[in-house]
Amino acid sequence: MKEQVLERIRNVLAGDAPLQGVVDALAGLPYYDWVGIYLVQGKELVLGPWRGAEATEHVRIPIGRGICGAAAATGRTEVVADVKSDPRYLACFPTTRSEIVVPIVHEDEVLGEIDIDSNTPAAFGEEDRLFLEEVARLIAQRLKEAR
Repeated sequence: MKEQVLERIRNVLAGDAPLQGVVDALAGLPYYDWVGIYLVQGKELVLGPWRGAEATEHVRIPIGRGICGAAAATGRTEVVADVKSDPRYLACFPTTRSEIVVPIVHEDEVLGEIDIDSNTPAAFGEEDRLFLEEVARLIAQRLKEAR
C-alpha cells in the first residue's frame, strides 16, 4: 500500500498543489490520523497544508521547541511511541498517542517537515520512518525546483 501511496505522491508533486496532494495521500494510510506539513520561515515552523479531524492551534512553532522544533533543529527524524511520556510534546489533540516528525532537508538545509499524529500508541515503526524519509526527499526536490 505504501508503494502505491509513494507513486501517487510522485504524481501529485508534479501538479499545481503538490503539498496538499502529499498530505491527502498520506492521510489515507492506517494510523495516520493527522498529517501536516510545516515549512521553515526564519526561526519558525509555519503550518502549511494539513488533514485531520480538526485544526491544531500550533500553526507557528519556534525551531527547537517541542518534538517538531527538535526535528527541525537537528535535521533528524523524531519517532515518539508515547507522546504522554515525552516532555517535549506540544499537546495538539487529547486523542494523540504517538507522533513521527520527518524533516524535509535539501543539501543540509531544513526546508520544513512532515508531522503525523496517531491515536494509536507506538503506531510508527522503521518502515514508516524509511517511507516518510523518502517522501520528504521527494518534497525537498520539488521545493528546491520551485525556488
